[in-house]
Amino acid sequence: MRFNRIYVELTNICGLSCSFCPEKSTKNHIMELEFFDSIVSQASHYTREIVCHVMGDPLVLSNLSDYLDVIESRGMRAMITTSGFYIPNHPSQTLLHPSIRQFNISLNSFNKNTTKLTLDEYLSPILSLCEDKLMNFQEPFLNLRLWNMDDNGSENDFNFLVFEKLSDFFGTDVDYTKDVKGLRLAPKILLHFDDYFEWPSPSNPIYGDGYCGGLDSHIAILSDGRVVPCCLDYEAVIELGNLQTQSLDEILSSHKACSIAQGFKKNIAVEELCQRCSYKSRFEKDFKK
Repeated sequence: MRFNRIYVELTNICGLSCSFCPEKSTKNHIMELEFFDSIVSQASHYTREIVCHVMGDPLVLSNLSDYLDVIESRGMRAMITTSGFYIPNHPSQTLLHPSIRQFNISLNSFNKNTTKLTLDEYLSPILSLCEDKLMNFQEPFLNLRLWNMDDNGSENDFNFLVFEKLSDFFGTDVDYTKDVKGLRLAPKILLHFDDYFEWPSPSNPIYGDGYCGGLDSHIAILSDGRVVPCCLDYEAVIELGNLQTQSLDEILSSHKACSIAQGFKKNIAVEELCQRCSYKSRFEKDFKK
């Protein structure tokens, strides 16, 4: 069994209240560095890439570089996703750490929170990071995200302001075309578009069967050690096991994990939460008949 990536939640603390994210009921938690090291060691037998979040923002951790050093020491690559608000708290050497393959910044976090910052004040450290990357770092990819598209164009006013500021900074015309998922702003700096999505929840309507990349392309490990089949199962509704008391080998070979994986191979969503997840429709093209 091999995965494209394994999500390991360094912390479930985000520090924001974005309207597009659900409220979590679990207590704030930070994964201990020693426990993280043991997880990465086990994960190295299944993947070459660790995605350092599920629900929280890894940049809230003052010692983020220590976690990235662990990933590098295991010969693996990292992916970081952040709101961008905590970028000023870290030096470029951490944010552009040699272990990082891709660094994602969710720009649409800005206008979905109450903040005293102006858009210019929010974007300034992000653009400074882009400039530093272009001048001093060949890697990683910087991916600026606007995942706020919908048929009503509800965020057009905000997005057009962002387009204008990015156009001025990078000296290129920035605009959104519905069928285009991304624009190249500069070498290894991209602007990525995607639609809003609905988080899976036991209270969602039943959407039925379908294929998902959970337990095929990826799994997720929450900050307290619980293992789940999907990076959107932020409260471990489908808990496969806990790395505090079990090995990853044991968890992935369990009857529950195998049943879910075999179900998806047949386009069947075995678990109720998966039946109530609309996100899996995005994987329809990946289903191997």
